[in-house]
Amino acid sequence: MAELLDKAKNFVADKVANMKKPEATITDVDLSHVGRDGIQYDAKVSVTNPYSAPIPICEISYTLKSAGRVIASGKVPDPGSLKASDSTMLDVAVKVPHSVLVSLIKDIGADWDIDYELEVGLTVDLPLFGDLTIPLSQKGEIKLPTFKDLFF
Repeated sequence: MAELLDKAKNFVADKVANMKKPEATITDVDLSHVGRDGIQYDAKVSVTNPYSAPIPICEISYTLKSAGRVIASGKVPDPGSLKASDSTMLDVAVKVPHSVLVSLIKDIGADWDIDYELEVGLTVDLPLFGDLTIPLSQKGEIKLPTFKDLFF
C-alpha cells in the first residue's frame, strides 16, 4: 500500500513540475507623467497565459532601485485577470518622489538619466496550485524629464 502511495505522489509531482505556467517579461519602462509630487514611470509587462481559462491576478508588487538604493516601491492591488490562451499587457505605474531624485544627483550627472533596476512580482491565482509569484527583473536607464517636459 505504501508503495502505491509513493508511486501516486511521484506521478503527481512529475505532472505538476512539467505543467505549463504563465510567463512574463518587462517590455518597456518610460516616463509617463511629471507632477508636483513626483515623476511617474510606466512599466509595461507582457504576460502569456497558456491556459484556456482566464487567470485572476492577485497583485503586482514592484521595487525600483538606483545606485543600490530603493527609490520607489509599492503594489498594484487587484489588477484584473490574464486573458485565456493569449498575451495580456499590464501597466505598472511607478511613482518616484522629487526628493529621491535630488538624492541621486551623482548618478544623474551629465547624461541626465538614472541607471535603474526594476523588480516586479506578478502574483496569479492558479487553480489547484494556489498563488504563484512570477519574479521579473530588468536593468536599464531612465531619462529624466527636461525643462521642456515640465513646462510645455
